Amino acid sequence: MPESLAGTAASPQPALLEVRNLAVHFPLQRRGFGSSPAIIRAVDGLSFSLAEGETLGLVGESGCGKSTLARAILRLVPTSAGEIFYEGQRIDSLKESEMRPFRQQMQMIFQDPFASLNPRMTVSQIITEPMQIFRLHDRKDRQLEAMRLLELVGLNPRFLNRYPHEFSGGQRQRIGIARALAVKPRLIICDEPVSALDVSIQAQVINLLMDLQQQLGLAYLFIAHDLAVVRHIANRVGVMYLGRLVEAADAEMLYANPRHPYTRALLSSVPLPDPRSERHRQRIVLAGEVPSPDTIYPGCKFVDRCVMKGVDCQQQVPQLAGGDHRVACHFAWDEERYQSSLADANPQADIAHDSA
Repeated sequence: MPESLAGTAASPQPALLEVRNLAVHFPLQRRGFGSSPAIIRAVDGLSFSLAEGETLGLVGESGCGKSTLARAILRLVPTSAGEIFYEGQRIDSLKESEMRPFRQQMQMIFQDPFASLNPRMTVSQIITEPMQIFRLHDRKDRQLEAMRLLELVGLNPRFLNRYPHEFSGGQRQRIGIARALAVKPRLIICDEPVSALDVSIQAQVINLLMDLQQQLGLAYLFIAHDLAVVRHIANRVGVMYLGRLVEAADAEMLYANPRHPYTRALLSSVPLPDPRSERHRQRIVLAGEVPSPDTIYPGCKFVDRCVMKGVDCQQQVPQLAGGDHRVACHFAWDEERYQSSLADANPQADIAHDSA
């Protein structure tokens, strides 16, 4: 059964983007004579839907497949299985020429504002190039549109003739946002758009994205590893681990009552604004590192790092199940088992708590 975000307090509007059981696998060279080639399962059976004007947040550690998923949706990397639909039309099997109209509807904001802008092009050239590719406006109107877009993202239109190296990281990301808006898209995939920025600048860019969504009716697929950032912008949240969804819910529901051990560990690392609450809460430290995506698990992929693991976890793959709050865990709703397992894994937790 494909894992899905479709049932997590989704908007009643028809889906603008729908992904069904998507997989992206990368074969590696053989490791030795007679051995089978390894396969990197970057995305391993993932489904979700996104309505027009909605923001869906996808979070997880580095290496869980978030950025690969983003590039697969835009057909920047080939898919291995599954289907991608835009407004009901399947696009994952289209030829490059047939994909062109959909590229205008779906744009991307990249993670690194220092690497995503061509250093040899002026701001004017960077913003007007997409208009030229999709044959929007004449030459004079493109310049006027570029000036309007700079104002829209909070930059001075007089910056048109400057080069990327003359701007700060936050300003460069605003230029990247203006470039994404240049072809009037309806969906923007934000691939960790603030992770390379200072905290104060992150808030400004997030507020800008939210304002643009209200003004232009944009839909966002917002990818991040920071749950605190996603909390401010997302309507729904999906938590990814090694290419699969492990928890999916309405944003308020997930933050108020996380159920998967992985989600709880991620939330425990988010700083709290109240110093007293920050001192007295218990942090959950996951053992080990994220396993290699070429590892094959007969059961749950999180089993080696989970405090609640049992025999079922090692032998059966947990399916994303539930109503508005879906969790892929055999013991997700067994709170007594979770607290007991956590105490056994960290017997000094109560001592540390009292001394704080």
